[in-house]
Amino acid sequence: MKLSPHLKRLSRMVVPYKGRLLLALIGMAITAATEPTLAAMMKLLLDNGFGGQVSFSLWLVPAFVIGIFALRGFSTFMTNYMLAWATTRLLNELRHMMFVRLLDVPIGFYAESSVGRVINAMMFEVQQIVDMLRNVFTSMIRDSLTVIGLLGYLFYLNPALTLITLVLIPLIAVVVRYTGKRLRRLNTHFLTINAEMTQVIEETTRAQQVIKIFGGQEYERKRFEQRAGTLRGYSMRMATTFAATVPVTQLMTAFAVSIVIVIALVQANNGTTTVGSFASFITAMLMLLTPLKHLAEVNGPLQRGMAAADAVFALIDAEPERKSGKRLPGRVKGRLEFVDVGFTYPEQKQPALSGVNLVIEPGETVAFVGMSGGGKSTLVNLVPGFYPVSRGEIRVDGEPIEGVALDSLRAQIAMVSQNVVLFDDTVAANIAYGDDNPDPKRVEAAAKAAHLAEVIAGLPEGMDTMIGDNGSRLSGGQRQRLAIARAIYKDAPILILDEATSALDTESERAVQAALDELMRGRTTLVIAHRLSTIERADRIVVVADGAIAETGTHAELLDKNGVYANLYHLQFAKETEA
Repeated sequence: MKLSPHLKRLSRMVVPYKGRLLLALIGMAITAATEPTLAAMMKLLLDNGFGGQVSFSLWLVPAFVIGIFALRGFSTFMTNYMLAWATTRLLNELRHMMFVRLLDVPIGFYAESSVGRVINAMMFEVQQIVDMLRNVFTSMIRDSLTVIGLLGYLFYLNPALTLITLVLIPLIAVVVRYTGKRLRRLNTHFLTINAEMTQVIEETTRAQQVIKIFGGQEYERKRFEQRAGTLRGYSMRMATTFAATVPVTQLMTAFAVSIVIVIALVQANNGTTTVGSFASFITAMLMLLTPLKHLAEVNGPLQRGMAAADAVFALIDAEPERKSGKRLPGRVKGRLEFVDVGFTYPEQKQPALSGVNLVIEPGETVAFVGMSGGGKSTLVNLVPGFYPVSRGEIRVDGEPIEGVALDSLRAQIAMVSQNVVLFDDTVAANIAYGDDNPDPKRVEAAAKAAHLAEVIAGLPEGMDTMIGDNGSRLSGGQRQRLAIARAIYKDAPILILDEATSALDTESERAVQAALDELMRGRTTLVIAHRLSTIERADRIVVVADGAIAETGTHAELLDKNGVYANLYHLQFAKETEA
């Protein structure tokens, strides 16, 4: 049988644990070796202990039985412990590989893989692989050794009857082969639906405010019930397929046992077998059922594990961001050049950007404005290398960023987005995020510059206060200022502000705008803004429309041109006046 590539890969991963697995194997061999001894004891007792003079010391019986079960108990414990030791480490290694790859995949990865699918792979599907290995390893080795031991004993007792017993094995193999393909297909669909269900749960817990304010409870309930019902359907199909093997194998066994009894009776009449031999044979034959049943049932976890391995290794093997490139020497000046830049999103035909030419001098503040979908965010997201340009090039201090290592490039950039992302950690840890050895004085200075000092002073544990999931214990404005403090702490020469004051009220916006003015001084700053009143003092305003630069200039110059920017400004000013 050809070994699956996934199994080959997993077998290489468990090589470091071969010592423990060898001990588990020894434990299985000991357990398997004790099986025939119980049947042999039956023959000894019936032929030499009943119906006549007992030919052995009675104390040997409890000593033998207790000794056998004590040995089995020790070997079983050793097997289970060693397998748990190895498989839990394999589980951690697989999850570590998946998590590390998650940190390295490009932003575009999440356009194809939902958060629910990723969580499902890391928490559920990887567990399926470990369960598969544990069950398969145990069944394929311990139960196979048990079957071999019992069959050897059966051949020793009665070769003719054993040949009839052997009919069971190929028949069970046929059943397993028949159900294997169906189980694999059903498990693949099951895991897909399970990932969708995880996504629904993740979205529901994350979007509680939207669900409640827009009355989406019924919609979410139907989404959940639909996937739960589909999941149950696949579970029942798998259970039916899996359970069908049991009665089929039992019927095969009953057929074989019936024939064995008939032939044994004939042999007894001919004087070629004894009561003890027959009872011992039947005992050993019936003892075969349990390991044979386990071997038949191993197909279920095997197919579940193989289906799960597809998703797990697909994540581990996902294409990471490039690691190559030169290191930027220290702190850059911050000169940015866009040279005939074009970009098209994967699997899209219409380019998001085309023919963009722009030079931003060190320390200059450039604001990008335009209608939604015009390409502002796409253009700015190309600077940190979130996406590679499709045409042309972007340069930092004259160096094309395609030739610069991404971590070196991003070390020169700080970013504050309208979608604030905070971590369930302390205030100080969020401000100094990414710094392995944070400076408490710098943290306090950054918080003060972001006008957070009074907020922090009012928190139960000050800087050491846990802020909850994505800063849930803070207000919207406080979360935004915390993100600004993080950018201030980084002190990078290039700054990207994507609607950095969008979540602030008027009073907070004035306070933070002063901090931003201080932060932006001496830095190359790219500002994306929809409220044009916030970027009137920018050194230059770039109007982006339909993926291209429509016009550039200062606020006053663009108003005098009476072009796209002037139309946007007057339209927005009119709406604010009406409001």
